[in-house]
Amino acid sequence: MLKAIIFDLDDTLIDWGDFFDEWEDIENPHLEKTHIYLENLLDTPPSLADLKKEYSKRTRNAWSHAHNTLIAPNLGRTLTETLIALGVDEALLELDALLKAYDWGKIPHTTVFPDVIPGLTHLRDAGLRFGLVTNAFQPMALRDVEMAEHGLLEFFPSCRFSAADHGYLKPHPSIFTKALDCLGLEPEEVVFIGDNPIADIAGAQAAGMRAVLRVTVSRKPLLSDTVIPDAAIKSLQELPDILDQWYPGWTNGAGA
Repeated sequence: MLKAIIFDLDDTLIDWGDFFDEWEDIENPHLEKTHIYLENLLDTPPSLADLKKEYSKRTRNAWSHAHNTLIAPNLGRTLTETLIALGVDEALLELDALLKAYDWGKIPHTTVFPDVIPGLTHLRDAGLRFGLVTNAFQPMALRDVEMAEHGLLEFFPSCRFSAADHGYLKPHPSIFTKALDCLGLEPEEVVFIGDNPIADIAGAQAAGMRAVLRVTVSRKPLLSDTVIPDAAIKSLQELPDILDQWYPGWTNGAGA
């Protein structure tokens, strides 16, 4: 019996199709806020220019390493290592305060896909529970702020995992197992929905779940014979018909 759905976040629930900015332009205001925090904390803080340069270098290196190892980059760790490299005493750094100063939130030009809130509401009303697994390098506490601003957080009351917190990126099997353990369910009781054929579809299938590919107009994923989703949808409104085929009567027993 189907009891839950685990979702990817970016380009599955949140639409990044209108985002054309350089990523550094997004991060610079947050680094500037971090620098103000450092000015209030330290007698001789590093310069803003040095902070941006060192942080950018370490972020690039962390993602390059991640592509080979699936070890997830972590914003908090990168910020901390950046400041230590710039001569800041580690004993003076408090991670929670540092991340609070960084002040993450909703990204300009991103929105929730129009089918998402109605689709999640319908599925929740049918008794399904939700989990979320994202390959974000921000800790989940920061993505929670973003999700709340998008009106998504209420649908995911407990089982939300960022790769940054977990330590590994999808398709590493452990992050899928962690979400299943949080829900207290077996893989055959859960469907995964995501937009990335390798990270989401192959990863979820390897963990024993059926995997549904979310296809968006703005970012059509590349498919191959080696990664074949169990189904593909352009809207969450298409999902109930698929679930009817896989789990007859799921609307009567979901969540039981």
